[in-house]
Amino acid sequence: MTSPSFSLCVYCGSRPGNNPAFTEAAIQVGQWIGKHGGQLVYGGGRNGLMGTVAQATLDAGGRVIGIIPKALVEKEWANHSCTELIVVDTMHERKRLMAEHANAFLALPGGIGTFEEFFEVWTWRQLGYHDKPVGLLNISAYYDGLISFLKSSVEQQFMGDWQMGLMQVDDIAERLLPALIQAAGLAPEDRLDAV
Repeated sequence: MTSPSFSLCVYCGSRPGNNPAFTEAAIQVGQWIGKHGGQLVYGGGRNGLMGTVAQATLDAGGRVIGIIPKALVEKEWANHSCTELIVVDTMHERKRLMAEHANAFLALPGGIGTFEEFFEVWTWRQLGYHDKPVGLLNISAYYDGLISFLKSSVEQQFMGDWQMGLMQVDDIAERLLPALIQAAGLAPEDRLDAV
């Protein structure tokens, strides 16, 4: 397999959520990655939106790197269909490797783990630990409450507008994905005609 044209780290739920639009968005993201010659980096799970985005990427011809802690493999949550499944000892090691393997980061709907991972890479960006683009896909207004809260933090001067500017937010995957990859200084391979 040729080298991927980009590597996108996706954070999302290990559950599907109660809105079919969340699953559809995960499928769209995976298809877009695969059709554009990209690579998905994610938490290595087979359930929920995580499993959906991984399978959609593979089905569209993309490469998938799953990085999962040993404890979750032992609970039989690992996705052995990944192109490469990396088993690590700790969550810290998992997150570090996910960040190292990615050119950009994207959060889909998810729970506390998704929030924590998203906030960590956004924090690292503001501290200058990396300069990779960070995106939030706001499907069916899922993140409206969070975005409102963050704007309130700016208004109350706990954050600055420049920090908000370090994250790209959109509700349309096909618009946000190329923006993230281009912001990373890469261009997605145009393979749509070949599929």
